[in-house]
Amino acid sequence: MDHNDYVKAAYRSILRSDFAEAITLFEAAIAASPDDAEVRYRCAITYARSGMLDKALEHAVAARRLDGTKPEYQLHLQHLQALKLVQEAKRLLEDDAADSVNPYHPITLLKEAVSLDPLYGDAYVWLAIAHSRMNEHLQAIAVLKEVMSLHPDDSGLRLLMKDLQKSLQHYIQ
Repeated sequence: MDHNDYVKAAYRSILRSDFAEAITLFEAAIAASPDDAEVRYRCAITYARSGMLDKALEHAVAARRLDGTKPEYQLHLQHLQALKLVQEAKRLLEDDAADSVNPYHPITLLKEAVSLDPLYGDAYVWLAIAHSRMNEHLQAIAVLKEVMSLHPDDSGLRLLMKDLQKSLQHYIQ
């Protein structure tokens, strides 16, 4: 089978919501044509949608390396890198032992995630939470205002803002 045939079959699998089969077919297309950046990019998207971030990053890096002229490859790679940083920061925030090592490390990771993908709302939310946990309530509120400007109709963000404002009031008193 030609690599384009594998890609067509992968899209048919996606339309049937069979993402595991789509990944298998994209991998077969890559094996048939390893230097096709577009197939690597499409495979990265499918891995990411399936929650397989490490494999998605692997293929996104390969797509960018094979063709650095397409901005969508770079943007997708940056988004995946931001996802990875947010995952790591969340893990650190949920790990009580991590506080003793460097309690500001999650903030550093989340700031990097925001710089990589300024439209990724979850990075802002977790950054606000991380600031709040460090009793940096003003910074938390400022970060939350940024994400609220991206998502002005999000009622969950408004609720979080109220909670942060209450935390600030308690901290001041």
